[in-house]
Amino acid sequence: MNVIIIGGGQVGAYIANLLLESKHHVIVIENREAVLEKIREELPLSNIIAGNGTDPNVLEAAGIKTADVVAAVTGADEANLVATTIAKFEFGVKRVLARVNNPKNAWLFDAGMGVDVVLNQANLMAHIIVEEMNLDQMMMLLKLGGSDYSISQFKVCPKARAVGKRMGDLAMPANSSFVAIDRSGQIVMPSDEVVIEEGDSLVIFADDSAMEAVHALCTGEKACQ
Repeated sequence: MNVIIIGGGQVGAYIANLLLESKHHVIVIENREAVLEKIREELPLSNIIAGNGTDPNVLEAAGIKTADVVAAVTGADEANLVATTIAKFEFGVKRVLARVNNPKNAWLFDAGMGVDVVLNQANLMAHIIVEEMNLDQMMMLLKLGGSDYSISQFKVCPKARAVGKRMGDLAMPANSSFVAIDRSGQIVMPSDEVVIEEGDSLVIFADDSAMEAVHALCTGEKACQ
C-alpha cells in the first residue's frame, strides 16, 4: 500500500514507523527544519520529503498520483483541510484521513472537504469516558466520518468467551469484522484458523451496536481484572 503522511510530528512519525514495519511504502512530508532533523534520525531518508504538504507540486513529488491513502496529521487544522481537499478533489485519492486538533473545527472535517476518516482525539476521549471503559481494555482508534462505524481495539480478558476459540468459530455479530491481532507486539493477520489467546489485542471494524456485542465477547461483562 502506498501511503503519504502529511506532518512529521509525533503522530505522523509514529504512524510512519508502524506502516514501515508492516512493509508498506510510506512518504512523510514535513516543512519544519527542527522536525525534519528529528525524523531523519528515525526514518530512512528516502521516506522523507522536505516541503509543504498543501503544495500540489510537493504532493506530486511524493507520488500522490499512485497513493492509496493520504493522512493529513499536522498540528494545524487549516493545513489538514487544505491537504485533504487537494488530495481528494485534485488527485482523486481513494482514502483520505485527517486529524482534528481543535474540537470546535470538527464539523468542517467531512466528505465535502475530502475527508473519509476523521481522527478527533477529543471526541474519542469523551466517548471513552462516557462509556466508562478501561483504556487498557478498549480504545477507539478511528470514527469513520459521520457514520456509526469505527475501528476499535480490545484487549482479550482471561475469562472472555473468545479465549481458545478459532476466529472462524466465533459468533461475530453482523456488521463487524476483524482487522488484525496485536499479539505481544507481533501483528497477526486474521483467518479462520487463528486461535484467540488471553491478552491479545483485537482490532475490530464494526458499527456501534455490533461493537457492544464484540466487547462482551472479548472482555466479558466486567473489565479485565
